[in-house]
Amino acid sequence: MRHARGYRRLNRTHEHRKALFANMAGSLIEHEQIKTTLPKAKELRPIIEKLVTLGKRGDLHARRQAASQLKEDKDVAKLFEILGPRYAERQGGYVRILKAGFRYGDMAPMAIIEFVDRDLDAKGAADKARVAAEEAADEE
Repeated sequence: MRHARGYRRLNRTHEHRKALFANMAGSLIEHEQIKTTLPKAKELRPIIEKLVTLGKRGDLHARRQAASQLKEDKDVAKLFEILGPRYAERQGGYVRILKAGFRYGDMAPMAIIEFVDRDLDAKGAADKARVAAEEAADEE
């Protein structure tokens, strides 16, 4: 029987798992779509759903709760300024998981986790902006 086994441990310690999901949640908020293994995506979904619900609340206590789970302030800002208002009328189901075949090296099942009604330009936008800033700095 599998009573009281509510999550996947993913062969990691509690601290490692907490850091893993904090990083993955930050990446998903920043890029609005990421590719990962299917078990990690399934474990990430409830974490992201709760963070978006905090973003919809929008008060100071919710912002501090989200900041305690996310690593970077820019992710908290995007969560409250962009994602919270975007999903204000939606009653849940903010992300979807799409199966994406198997990884070549170890045949692990892969998945794409993305926001419903996502901004198509958000994926890689920070990387493009960083590269453009570096090129502008090199020209000077």
